[in-house]
Amino acid sequence: MKEFFKYVLATIVGFLAISLIGIFLMFIVFGAIIASADKEITVADQSMLVIDLSQSIVDRAPNDPFEDLELPGIFSSIKTIGLDNISESLKKAANDDRIKGVYLKLSITNGGFASVEEIRNELIAFKDSCDKPIYAVADQMMLDQKGYYVATVADQIVLHPEVTLDFRGLSSELMFYKNALEKLGVEMQIIRGPNNKFKSAVEPFMLDKMSEENREQRLVYMNSLWNHMLKGISEKRNISIEKLNALADEAQTYKKAQDMVENGLIDAAKFRDEVLDDMREITGIEGTEGIPVVSVKDYVKVPVKGHSKKYSRNKVAVIYASGEIGTTVSADEGINGDKLGKEIRKVRQDSSYKAIVLRVNSPGGAVFDSETIWREVKLAAEEKTLVVSFGDVAASGGYYISCPADKIVASPNTITGSIGIFGQVPNFGELMNDKLGITTDAVGTNEHSNFLSLMRPMTPYEKQRMTNYITIGYDTFLSHVADGRGMTKEEVDNIGQGRVWSGENAKEIGLIDEFGGLEDAIKLAVEMEGLEDYRTVALPALTSPFEEMFKLGGNVKARILKSELGEKYRYYEHLKKATEMNGIYARMPYDIYLN
Repeated sequence: MKEFFKYVLATIVGFLAISLIGIFLMFIVFGAIIASADKEITVADQSMLVIDLSQSIVDRAPNDPFEDLELPGIFSSIKTIGLDNISESLKKAANDDRIKGVYLKLSITNGGFASVEEIRNELIAFKDSCDKPIYAVADQMMLDQKGYYVATVADQIVLHPEVTLDFRGLSSELMFYKNALEKLGVEMQIIRGPNNKFKSAVEPFMLDKMSEENREQRLVYMNSLWNHMLKGISEKRNISIEKLNALADEAQTYKKAQDMVENGLIDAAKFRDEVLDDMREITGIEGTEGIPVVSVKDYVKVPVKGHSKKYSRNKVAVIYASGEIGTTVSADEGINGDKLGKEIRKVRQDSSYKAIVLRVNSPGGAVFDSETIWREVKLAAEEKTLVVSFGDVAASGGYYISCPADKIVASPNTITGSIGIFGQVPNFGELMNDKLGITTDAVGTNEHSNFLSLMRPMTPYEKQRMTNYITIGYDTFLSHVADGRGMTKEEVDNIGQGRVWSGENAKEIGLIDEFGGLEDAIKLAVEMEGLEDYRTVALPALTSPFEEMFKLGGNVKARILKSELGEKYRYYEHLKKATEMNGIYARMPYDIYLN
């Protein structure tokens, strides 16, 4: 009994000690956040605006108070940079005498091709509006192709002598789970829409390599992306497309920076002290004094004289729809049909909003949520000017919710299309019975009470019912697109069938109307509505930093995994999504990561 009480007391003392340490750490964290929030941001004369493209590029910068907080093993060191903040900062910097130039910090670019295109276009607009230089530097191991594409608009591209340029063309790899699932005893029962031969989201569970249709569609849109990049690089670097392709065929990766100078891809190979000398020359700082710099995240908060717009009663709603579409997702992780639908409905019913711009960056997801959002977009488009702006990807369900718009604006290298539907139901029977020795049995009141059990193969009746449902769903998808785009269902089916297109391809076949980014979409909506003055309102409203604090618990697991896995986190995330799929989806065939 004495030993028992000793262990109980030790447990209680240990619990109290851990609790006190936890509370102490919480106060330290909250104190650091509050101190950071109260910190006044000033911009010194002769400053450089720093745009760090090694950060994770998102459409809209979050109000995350933990982003700049580093606690080993808990918080990821990956920072985010918002396209909205980059755009706003460059517009301000063009007319701010304190900012003498832009410093592009480059390495591995954590953003999609359309995001990179928007940043590049914003930099071009910056150069057109002022005579301030853009200085691009890569001094961290490697400069990737997306970063280089952005850098080609700079006045100078400089690499550290030991940094290499990864210039080799585009490639893409898919993971296939069929053999692994067979070894585990898991069968993925899959049904695709009629003639959805390009809807290859299910191929990793059916095959051990790409189908010919999948290989074809990937090559078509990858060539479109690559040729668009080459054209932009050629114009800015004065190198022919033929020579650029020849250099890519050689694969410049792991060649010395000096080799890049000699073939004209960059301007100079310099050490950090030499880069600092260049920056002093740009800013007009003499001697060895430090160069004042300001990040986009800080600069966007600083008022600049003459930049603020006059107040207008005419509001243009910019509604962001980013991530996977699904009923189970949280507002932070994806698009919830009911929540986004409610946001669109509120704007539609508010007479102070004169136009709507829906920013879509989504590979799609659950059909039910897609239909819910589609209905609200359609109703809104019947009452107000509604323009959709595509981000990196707006495919399958992402296109589904967009097709009722008056106009669709996308980048030439947006990934879109994927008009198709599929369903999949896993059968864990062999895994449970043969591998784990767990058996199941069932009783029911009616003939099909045990409809679509996960512990046995589907019956012919169940397969037929699911096939009919998917066929009807695909027909509905075709009808929505046909109505929204002024096409026949047959015309949509010819370019549908689950096929993925680049923005450039999509314009040729009528899936989008114009090329451009979010700013272009806003201007188009204003022009269509005939507004002389307006102000934009970003929706849904971001949660406050203090609200983010109370959501910390739900994000800890993801933060730890991201911190440990780094760039490899995306493979974990992809596998997790794949294993959770059970039902009917209008989703892009895969998550696209082009190297």
